[in-house]
Amino acid sequence: MTCPYCAHACKLEVNEFGKCGVNFHGKGIECVVYGHPEALNIDPIEKKPLYHVLPGSSSLSLGTAGCNFHCDFCQNWQLSQKKPSQKTPLLSPEKIVQIAYDNNCESISCTYNEPAIFFPYAKDIANSDKKLKHIWVSNGFYSPFTCKELPKFVDAINIDLKAFSKDFYKQIGGDLDVVCKNLIKLHEAGVWIEVTTLLIPGRNDSKKELEAIADFIAKNLSKTVPWHISAFHPDYKALDLNPTPIQSLQEAYKIGKDAGLNYVYLGNCGLTNNTFCPECGNILIKRDYFHSELIGLDENFCCLTCKRPLEGVFS
Repeated sequence: MTCPYCAHACKLEVNEFGKCGVNFHGKGIECVVYGHPEALNIDPIEKKPLYHVLPGSSSLSLGTAGCNFHCDFCQNWQLSQKKPSQKTPLLSPEKIVQIAYDNNCESISCTYNEPAIFFPYAKDIANSDKKLKHIWVSNGFYSPFTCKELPKFVDAINIDLKAFSKDFYKQIGGDLDVVCKNLIKLHEAGVWIEVTTLLIPGRNDSKKELEAIADFIAKNLSKTVPWHISAFHPDYKALDLNPTPIQSLQEAYKIGKDAGLNYVYLGNCGLTNNTFCPECGNILIKRDYFHSELIGLDENFCCLTCKRPLEGVFS
């Protein structure tokens, strides 16, 4: 049988797992982590990072074991590279929704590892409640089936555009073209998208490559799609690399702005990440770490000064 969830499209014999280590050919394709999140936390929405989705709210965040990539620099490798276990308590989709309500969360985020590998669980959670917003933090390496289904139940996605090199993606087990095509399809389908690039010294931080990423976002998605440029710290199997210098982040920021992107943010480095009105320069959202304060927006999320609406997903 062919696993339908990610772009690997693993062809599985009976009793064989896919590359993710999670989906299994038993009585059909079975997701062995269904109902068994390995991580369950209440996070500020800004931690995803999503800066244009319900600013200042809390999101119930969950992830399972496993991943369909094998990044040697993974910042969440304790989950993504872990073998699945059903020793964790069984949490039904309805129970996940109830936990979100009990903790005053306005959204549920499938994050920490790749949600596509636990697609049935993520979809059932979203379909259990339509009042909450449903979010994915993802690598974007979907099958055509998953990419077509996502707009039916996901309100916002932060997708890692890890590099703009086919060789880079090949090394981690992915395909740049697939991720780019999926980004375009999801944007055209009306899903709110924010893009993140983890800036790894010597691996994906050349001026040429960053210009290619910024140009892709501006020309193939929209200049209103936020680009989060995140600082790398040595982790997992990439302990010999240096942390991302602040100067590299600032240079990447300039590249994004020169490409015409309205919203460029720098993460994991302690710098301020205010949202400014692209029309008049007024501060719309003031941020301190993961705390957001709406100071320049009216009740309709328009700039108080020039009345330009801010793009995003708001209550």
